[in-house]
Amino acid sequence: MNVGFLVFPDFNILDLAGPLAVFDVPRREMQPSPYALTVYSEAGGAVASCCGLTVETTALADARVDTFIVVGGMGAVAASRSASLIALVKDVTSHARRVASVCSGAFLLAEAGLVEGRRVTTHWEYGPQFRSAYPGVSLQLDQIYVRDGNVWTSGGVTAGIDLALALVEDDVGLKMAQRTARVLVVYHRRVGAQSQLSALLDMEPATDRLRKALQFARDHLAEELSVDRLATAAHMSPRQLTRLFRETGETPARAVERLRAEVAHTQLTSTTVPIESIARSVGFANAERMRRAFLRVYGAPPQSVRRVPSARLETEPS
Repeated sequence: MNVGFLVFPDFNILDLAGPLAVFDVPRREMQPSPYALTVYSEAGGAVASCCGLTVETTALADARVDTFIVVGGMGAVAASRSASLIALVKDVTSHARRVASVCSGAFLLAEAGLVEGRRVTTHWEYGPQFRSAYPGVSLQLDQIYVRDGNVWTSGGVTAGIDLALALVEDDVGLKMAQRTARVLVVYHRRVGAQSQLSALLDMEPATDRLRKALQFARDHLAEELSVDRLATAAHMSPRQLTRLFRETGETPARAVERLRAEVAHTQLTSTTVPIESIARSVGFANAERMRRAFLRVYGAPPQSVRRVPSARLETEPS
Protein backbone atom coordinates (compact mmCIF):
# COMPACT_ATOMS: atom_id res chain seq x y z
CA MET A 1 0.00 0.00 0.00
CA ASN A 2 1.34 3.39 -0.98
CA VAL A 3 0.83 5.97 1.77
CA GLY A 4 1.33 9.55 0.68
CA PHE A 5 1.75 12.55 2.98
CA LEU A 6 1.11 16.07 1.76
CA VAL A 7 3.14 18.92 3.23
CA PHE A 8 3.29 22.65 2.44
CA PRO A 9 5.33 25.61 3.69
CA ASP A 10 5.03 26.02 7.48
CA PHE A 11 3.64 22.54 8.10
CA ASN A 12 4.02 21.05 11.59
CA ILE A 13 6.91 18.59 11.63
CA LEU A 14 5.28 16.35 14.26
CA ASP A 15 2.10 16.13 12.18
CA LEU A 16 4.28 14.41 9.61
CA ALA A 17 6.87 12.62 11.74
CA GLY A 18 4.36 11.01 14.15
CA PRO A 19 2.25 9.17 11.54
CA LEU A 20 5.35 8.40 9.46
CA ALA A 21 6.94 6.68 12.45
CA VAL A 22 3.77 4.63 12.98
CA PHE A 23 3.64 3.32 9.41
CA ASP A 24 7.39 2.71 9.42
CA VAL A 25 7.20 -0.02 12.09
CA PRO A 26 5.09 -2.50 10.07
CA ARG A 27 6.93 -1.39 6.93
CA ARG A 28 10.18 -2.66 8.48
CA GLU A 29 8.91 -5.62 10.48
CA MET A 30 6.41 -7.34 8.17
CA GLN A 31 7.31 -9.49 5.19
CA PRO A 32 6.30 -8.64 2.61
CA SER A 33 6.34 -5.01 3.67
CA PRO A 34 2.77 -3.63 3.62
CA TYR A 35 3.68 0.02 3.11
CA ALA A 36 5.61 2.33 0.82
CA LEU A 37 5.87 5.85 2.24
CA THR A 38 6.26 9.06 0.24
CA VAL A 39 6.13 12.72 1.24
CA TYR A 40 4.61 15.03 -1.37
CA SER A 41 4.30 18.77 -1.90
CA GLU A 42 2.78 20.76 -4.71
CA ALA A 43 6.00 21.27 -6.69
CA GLY A 44 8.35 18.81 -4.99
CA GLY A 45 11.76 19.59 -3.57
CA ALA A 46 12.67 20.89 -0.13
CA VAL A 47 9.78 22.25 1.97
CA ALA A 48 10.38 24.07 5.24
CA SER A 49 8.30 23.24 8.30
CA CYS A 50 7.20 25.89 10.77
CA CYS A 51 10.13 25.02 13.04
CA GLY A 52 12.61 25.55 10.21
CA LEU A 53 13.42 21.92 9.49
CA THR A 54 13.15 21.11 5.78
CA VAL A 55 11.88 17.90 4.23
CA GLU A 56 12.64 16.64 0.73
CA THR A 57 9.44 15.90 -1.20
CA THR A 58 8.08 14.52 -4.46
CA ALA A 59 5.80 16.54 -6.75
CA LEU A 60 2.14 15.85 -6.00
CA ALA A 61 1.25 15.51 -9.68
CA ASP A 62 3.18 12.22 -9.68
CA ALA A 63 1.23 10.75 -6.75
CA ARG A 64 -0.68 7.50 -7.06
CA VAL A 65 -1.53 6.41 -3.54
CA ASP A 66 -3.74 4.03 -1.63
CA THR A 67 -3.91 6.35 1.41
CA PHE A 68 -3.51 10.11 1.21
CA ILE A 69 -2.78 12.01 4.44
CA VAL A 70 -2.72 15.80 4.61
CA VAL A 71 -0.69 17.08 7.54
CA GLY A 72 -1.44 20.30 9.42
CA GLY A 73 0.46 23.27 10.70
CA MET A 74 0.57 27.05 10.69
CA GLY A 75 0.54 27.12 6.88
CA ALA A 76 -2.53 24.90 6.42
CA VAL A 77 -5.11 27.66 5.96
CA ALA A 78 -2.90 29.48 3.46
CA ALA A 79 -2.30 26.22 1.60
CA SER A 80 -6.05 25.58 1.44
CA ARG A 81 -6.41 28.86 -0.49
CA SER A 82 -4.09 27.72 -3.28
CA ALA A 83 -6.34 26.83 -6.21
CA SER A 84 -3.57 24.88 -7.95
CA LEU A 85 -2.80 22.80 -4.86
CA ILE A 86 -6.46 22.04 -4.18
CA ALA A 87 -6.91 20.96 -7.79
CA LEU A 88 -4.08 18.46 -7.33
CA VAL A 89 -5.58 17.24 -4.05
CA LYS A 90 -8.88 16.60 -5.81
CA ASP A 91 -7.15 14.64 -8.55
CA VAL A 92 -5.03 12.51 -6.23
CA THR A 93 -7.86 11.72 -3.82
CA SER A 94 -10.17 10.69 -6.64
CA HIS A 95 -7.95 7.62 -7.09
CA ALA A 96 -7.18 6.96 -3.40
CA ARG A 97 -8.90 4.27 -1.34
CA ARG A 98 -9.00 6.53 1.71
CA VAL A 99 -8.14 10.07 2.73
CA ALA A 100 -7.02 11.46 6.07
CA SER A 101 -5.87 14.65 7.73
CA VAL A 102 -3.89 15.58 10.80
CA CYS A 103 -4.80 18.67 12.79
CA SER A 104 -5.49 21.68 10.52
CA GLY A 105 -4.95 19.56 7.42
CA ALA A 106 -8.74 19.22 7.54
CA PHE A 107 -8.94 22.67 5.92
CA LEU A 108 -7.47 21.27 2.70
CA LEU A 109 -9.85 18.33 2.67
CA ALA A 110 -12.78 20.70 3.23
CA GLU A 111 -11.65 23.09 0.52
CA ALA A 112 -11.38 20.16 -1.88
CA GLY A 113 -15.00 19.25 -1.11
CA LEU A 114 -14.10 15.90 0.42
CA VAL A 115 -15.84 16.30 3.78
CA GLU A 116 -19.09 18.09 2.97
CA GLY A 117 -21.86 16.53 5.05
CA ARG A 118 -19.36 14.35 6.89
CA ARG A 119 -18.19 14.21 10.50
CA VAL A 120 -14.65 15.51 10.99
CA THR A 121 -12.37 16.87 13.66
CA THR A 122 -9.40 19.23 13.77
CA HIS A 123 -7.36 21.05 16.39
CA TRP A 124 -9.66 22.74 18.91
CA GLU A 125 -8.09 26.18 18.30
CA TYR A 126 -9.25 26.10 14.68
CA GLY A 127 -12.83 25.20 15.59
CA PRO A 128 -14.53 28.61 15.17
CA GLN A 129 -12.65 29.36 11.95
CA PHE A 130 -13.44 25.96 10.46
CA ARG A 131 -17.14 26.11 11.36
CA SER A 132 -17.45 29.57 9.84
CA ALA A 133 -15.73 28.55 6.60
CA TYR A 134 -17.43 25.16 6.19
CA PRO A 135 -20.92 25.19 7.76
CA GLY A 136 -21.92 22.06 5.84
CA VAL A 137 -19.36 19.95 7.69
CA SER A 138 -20.17 18.33 11.05
CA LEU A 139 -17.21 19.39 13.19
CA GLN A 140 -16.67 17.32 16.35
CA LEU A 141 -13.96 18.88 18.46
CA ASP A 142 -14.48 16.46 21.35
CA GLN A 143 -12.83 13.65 19.38
CA ILE A 144 -9.21 12.50 19.12
CA TYR A 145 -9.93 11.22 15.63
CA VAL A 146 -13.05 10.61 13.54
CA ARG A 147 -13.75 8.10 10.80
CA ASP A 148 -16.61 8.79 8.41
CA GLY A 149 -16.60 6.31 5.56
CA ASN A 150 -13.24 6.45 3.80
CA VAL A 151 -12.35 9.82 5.34
CA TRP A 152 -10.35 9.90 8.58
CA THR A 153 -9.50 13.12 10.43
CA SER A 154 -7.62 13.74 13.67
CA GLY A 155 -7.28 16.51 16.21
CA GLY A 156 -4.15 18.38 17.17
CA VAL A 157 -0.63 17.14 16.50
CA THR A 158 -0.14 13.93 18.54
CA ALA A 159 -3.65 12.80 17.61
CA GLY A 160 -2.11 12.03 14.22
CA ILE A 161 -0.32 9.13 15.93
CA ASP A 162 -3.65 7.82 17.23
CA LEU A 163 -5.12 8.07 13.75
CA ALA A 164 -2.17 6.31 12.12
CA LEU A 165 -2.34 3.47 14.66
CA ALA A 166 -6.03 3.05 13.83
CA LEU A 167 -5.20 2.94 10.11
CA VAL A 168 -2.53 0.31 10.71
CA GLU A 169 -4.98 -1.78 12.74
CA ASP A 170 -7.52 -1.44 9.93
CA ASP A 171 -4.93 -2.61 7.38
CA VAL A 172 -2.87 -5.32 9.03
CA GLY A 173 -4.59 -6.14 12.31
CA LEU A 174 -4.67 -5.50 16.02
CA LYS A 175 -1.44 -7.28 16.95
CA MET A 176 0.73 -5.19 14.66
CA ALA A 177 -0.96 -1.99 15.83
CA GLN A 178 -0.23 -2.98 19.43
CA ARG A 179 3.34 -3.90 18.52
CA THR A 180 3.79 -0.52 16.83
CA ALA A 181 2.50 1.31 19.90
CA ARG A 182 4.95 -0.60 22.10
CA VAL A 183 7.87 0.21 19.84
CA LEU A 184 6.95 3.92 19.91
CA VAL A 185 6.14 3.82 23.65
CA VAL A 186 2.67 5.29 23.19
CA TYR A 187 -0.83 4.13 24.04
CA HIS A 188 -2.23 1.83 21.41
CA ARG A 189 -5.71 3.22 21.70
CA ARG A 190 -6.78 6.34 23.49
CA VAL A 191 -10.55 6.61 23.86
CA GLY A 192 -12.05 7.98 20.65
CA ALA A 193 -14.52 10.15 22.54
CA GLN A 194 -11.88 11.59 24.84
CA SER A 195 -11.82 15.36 24.75
CA GLN A 196 -8.82 17.09 23.20
CA LEU A 197 -8.82 19.41 26.24
CA SER A 198 -8.86 18.47 29.87
CA ALA A 199 -11.78 19.75 31.90
CA LEU A 200 -9.44 21.83 34.04
CA LEU A 201 -7.91 23.60 31.04
CA ASP A 202 -11.26 24.00 29.34
CA MET A 203 -12.73 25.78 32.35
CA GLU A 204 -9.62 27.69 33.34
CA PRO A 205 -10.52 31.34 33.92
CA ALA A 206 -8.45 34.48 33.79
CA THR A 207 -8.30 34.96 37.59
CA ASP A 208 -5.76 33.28 39.85
CA ARG A 209 -8.31 32.86 42.65
CA LEU A 210 -10.69 30.82 40.55
CA ARG A 211 -7.77 28.84 39.20
CA LYS A 212 -6.83 28.02 42.80
CA ALA A 213 -10.37 26.84 43.50
CA LEU A 214 -10.35 24.55 40.46
CA GLN A 215 -6.95 23.14 41.27
CA PHE A 216 -7.97 22.56 44.89
CA ALA A 217 -11.04 20.68 43.67
CA ARG A 218 -8.90 18.59 41.31
CA ASP A 219 -6.54 17.70 44.16
CA HIS A 220 -9.33 16.77 46.61
CA LEU A 221 -11.93 15.06 44.43
CA ALA A 222 -12.61 12.24 46.86
CA GLU A 223 -13.58 14.71 49.57
CA GLU A 224 -16.65 16.86 50.17
CA LEU A 225 -16.31 19.94 47.96
CA SER A 226 -18.89 22.48 49.02
CA VAL A 227 -18.95 26.04 47.74
CA ASP A 228 -17.81 27.20 51.17
CA ARG A 229 -14.77 24.92 51.09
CA LEU A 230 -13.78 25.96 47.57
CA ALA A 231 -14.22 29.61 48.51
CA THR A 232 -11.95 29.19 51.53
CA ALA A 233 -9.28 27.54 49.36
CA ALA A 234 -9.45 30.47 46.94
CA HIS A 235 -9.50 33.10 49.72
CA MET A 236 -12.82 34.62 48.75
CA SER A 237 -16.43 34.57 49.84
CA PRO A 238 -18.87 31.91 48.55
CA ARG A 239 -20.78 34.68 46.79
CA GLN A 240 -17.68 35.91 44.98
CA LEU A 241 -16.76 32.36 43.98
CA THR A 242 -20.20 31.66 42.55
CA ARG A 243 -20.07 34.88 40.54
CA LEU A 244 -16.64 34.04 39.11
CA PHE A 245 -17.75 30.54 38.19
CA ARG A 246 -20.71 32.01 36.37
CA GLU A 247 -18.23 33.76 34.04
CA THR A 248 -16.93 30.35 32.92
CA GLY A 249 -20.44 29.15 32.10
CA GLU A 250 -20.32 26.60 34.93
CA THR A 251 -21.73 26.37 38.42
CA PRO A 252 -19.31 25.18 41.12
CA ALA A 253 -21.19 21.88 41.36
CA ARG A 254 -21.05 21.24 37.61
CA ALA A 255 -17.35 22.13 37.49
CA VAL A 256 -16.57 19.62 40.23
CA GLU A 257 -18.70 17.02 38.45
CA ARG A 258 -16.75 17.48 35.23
CA LEU A 259 -13.44 17.13 37.03
CA ARG A 260 -14.61 13.96 38.77
CA ALA A 261 -15.93 12.50 35.52
CA GLU A 262 -12.63 13.17 33.76
CA VAL A 263 -10.55 11.37 36.38
CA ALA A 264 -13.05 8.49 36.47
CA HIS A 265 -12.91 8.28 32.67
CA THR A 266 -9.13 7.84 32.79
CA GLN A 267 -9.39 5.12 35.42
CA LEU A 268 -12.09 3.28 33.47
CA THR A 269 -9.96 3.13 30.34
CA SER A 270 -6.63 2.31 31.99
CA THR A 271 -7.55 -0.03 34.88
CA THR A 272 -9.86 -2.91 35.72
CA VAL A 273 -10.98 -1.39 39.02
CA PRO A 274 -14.74 -1.93 39.54
CA ILE A 275 -16.96 0.98 38.52
CA GLU A 276 -18.39 1.36 42.02
CA SER A 277 -14.88 1.68 43.49
CA ILE A 278 -13.88 4.25 40.89
CA ALA A 279 -17.02 6.26 41.58
CA ARG A 280 -16.24 6.51 45.28
CA SER A 281 -12.54 7.20 44.72
CA VAL A 282 -13.31 10.37 42.77
CA GLY A 283 -16.03 11.62 45.08
CA PHE A 284 -19.27 10.34 43.56
CA ALA A 285 -21.66 9.00 46.20
CA ASN A 286 -22.23 5.84 44.18
CA ALA A 287 -22.05 4.36 40.69
CA GLU A 288 -25.49 5.70 39.77
CA ARG A 289 -24.38 9.27 40.48
CA MET A 290 -21.36 8.71 38.29
CA ARG A 291 -23.52 7.25 35.52
CA ARG A 292 -25.67 10.38 35.48
CA ALA A 293 -22.59 12.59 35.39
CA PHE A 294 -21.11 10.61 32.47
CA LEU A 295 -24.31 11.00 30.49
CA ARG A 296 -24.15 14.76 30.99
CA VAL A 297 -20.42 15.13 30.29
CA TYR A 298 -19.73 12.42 27.69
CA GLY A 299 -23.17 11.44 26.46
CA ALA A 300 -22.47 7.80 27.33
CA PRO A 301 -22.55 5.72 30.54
CA PRO A 302 -19.37 4.42 32.24
CA GLN A 303 -20.13 0.88 31.07
CA SER A 304 -19.74 1.86 27.42
CA VAL A 305 -16.41 3.54 28.16
CA ARG A 306 -15.14 0.45 29.98
CA ARG A 307 -16.00 -1.68 26.93
CA VAL A 308 -13.42 0.24 24.89
CA PRO A 309 -10.19 -1.76 25.23
CA SER A 310 -7.48 0.17 27.01
CA ALA A 311 -3.85 0.11 25.94
CA ARG A 312 -0.90 -0.61 28.14
CA LEU A 313 2.06 1.75 28.05
CA GLU A 314 5.11 -0.44 27.68
CA THR A 315 8.76 0.23 27.06
CA GLU A 316 10.38 -1.77 24.29
CA PRO A 317 13.51 -3.59 25.52
CA SER A 318 16.72 -2.13 24.19
